[in-house]
Amino acid sequence: MRILALDTSTEWCSVAVGEGAPWLECAEHVGQSHSERLLPMVGAALAAVQWTAADLDGIAFGCGPGSFTGIRIGCAVAQGLGFALDRPLLGVPTLEAIAVADGDDDVLCCLDARMREVYVAAYRRSGGKLRQVAPPAVLAPAGVELPAAEFPPAGWTGAGNGFAAYPDLAARLGLGRVHPAARPTATAIAMLALPRLAAGDGLPAAEALPLYVRHRVALTTRERAAGAVLS
Repeated sequence: MRILALDTSTEWCSVAVGEGAPWLECAEHVGQSHSERLLPMVGAALAAVQWTAADLDGIAFGCGPGSFTGIRIGCAVAQGLGFALDRPLLGVPTLEAIAVADGDDDVLCCLDARMREVYVAAYRRSGGKLRQVAPPAVLAPAGVELPAAEFPPAGWTGAGNGFAAYPDLAARLGLGRVHPAARPTATAIAMLALPRLAAGDGLPAAEALPLYVRHRVALTTRERAAGAVLS
């Protein structure tokens, strides 16, 4: 099954194509320029494997949480391709993609959500399969906890730029390892999406929607004056 996968949920923009390992991935640190770079990167990735868009069997995208603007761009491009090609779409949670990209068994994924909050979820790998043990949420850093006492804190890895934004978070939780540069990648999204699309879990383009977790898209006057920003 030929897959195109996209991620635009952070300051990175990444595209992956393939039918399984190995995947061909293009990735760039684009800041806020996803709208300018995403389609050219899709074209370059397809050209590199000598496919056209019509050769695709399914499209996956990082559905969030993450940057509001970035997620909307990725979803819109995936929907546009899905409508045009009549192909199924699959949104993959970006925190789950971080856990796959990181590779450790017990991963607390944490992205900076701005506004003095983080997006967080926890995953455990067992028997080669990833299981969610705490669903995606948006919290103040002080409210982040490991999901269950029976999982020793030192056995957990912290992954994602939330640990760079709040350096004391990992120490407070007692995590054994921290990978603050870990991020969702299009390859991780493709890896997660391929078996799900093959099993028929894809959706029509109109039904494939972002996962925002936090639904606020504007700041109050007081928050703006205090220096808060939305991603």
